[in-house]
Amino acid sequence: MIGRVSMLGRLGRSGIRSMSTSGLPPLRVSVTGAAGAIGYALVMRIASGEMLGKDQSVILQMLEVPGEGMKKLQGVKMELDDSAFPLLAGTTMSSDPHEAFGDADYALLVGARPRGPGMERKDLLTANAKIFQLQGSALNEVARRSCKTLVVGNPANTNALVAAHNAPDMNPENFMAMTKLDQSRAEGMLAEKYGCSVDEINRMIIWGNHSSTQYPDISHASIKGKWAKSVVDMKWYEGEFVPKVQKRGAEIIDARGASSAASAASAAVDHLNCLHVGSGDKWQSMGVVSHGEYGITPGLYYSVPTICTGDQTYRKV
Repeated sequence: MIGRVSMLGRLGRSGIRSMSTSGLPPLRVSVTGAAGAIGYALVMRIASGEMLGKDQSVILQMLEVPGEGMKKLQGVKMELDDSAFPLLAGTTMSSDPHEAFGDADYALLVGARPRGPGMERKDLLTANAKIFQLQGSALNEVARRSCKTLVVGNPANTNALVAAHNAPDMNPENFMAMTKLDQSRAEGMLAEKYGCSVDEINRMIIWGNHSSTQYPDISHASIKGKWAKSVVDMKWYEGEFVPKVQKRGAEIIDARGASSAASAASAAVDHLNCLHVGSGDKWQSMGVVSHGEYGITPGLYYSVPTICTGDQTYRKV
């Protein structure tokens, strides 16, 4: 429970500190499915300061399912303690979302039924709808009104819609579905193909859902300062690149027998780092609520290009 663990923390060796060394108060970051493969990789990077910056301390509020999930979460907490992260101001563990989301500044909804071999993200709809209904409702009741929520669990766009719908007192623009992983995949493939750094690729757009129906678009992209369409072999782009980006998740499942974990955690960190710290004039693909831009049906969560200025907000391009 948040209250009990926090009090033990103040009194014990894993104390929750009131300030970081920079003087900034710690931010509360809730992570669901924290003992799973993505969650395990994610909490370590959050605790190290890679997500919110090297001057921002955090309190990790970790959620898992009762029983075996909570047992594994104990091991994750042990590793967090053993890592002695200077920016980790405290940790809590719970199987109750009303506790795990208490006063959250950021929430990463990772926990969901995983996608297995031969499954499409649409197959996960029924299984995961109830999870995100309950979590959206809990966020509405106990998280900060300004809480930024990133949905990682698939199907991410639909789950973001379900969670936001069940949080009527929260701004739907503060719910986001992760398509940063797809953008990173596309940028990595382009960098490998054309012998450059991913930093030399800009304005790569992912349109649509985090699924095989997405469209990775280079119409506005640049590679080493040149318009991408003047560099890229368009036969390769349409025949290999687009379908490879669309089906990369399934390709990874076939190769390792499990869905993307480390790369998904990395993309979640990158997404919220851009939102919190800013990413200059680089375009970032985010699944956000539509107000009719680009002809997209209002109310849908759909990936579009955005710019993050570092004030915990984004604006659509």
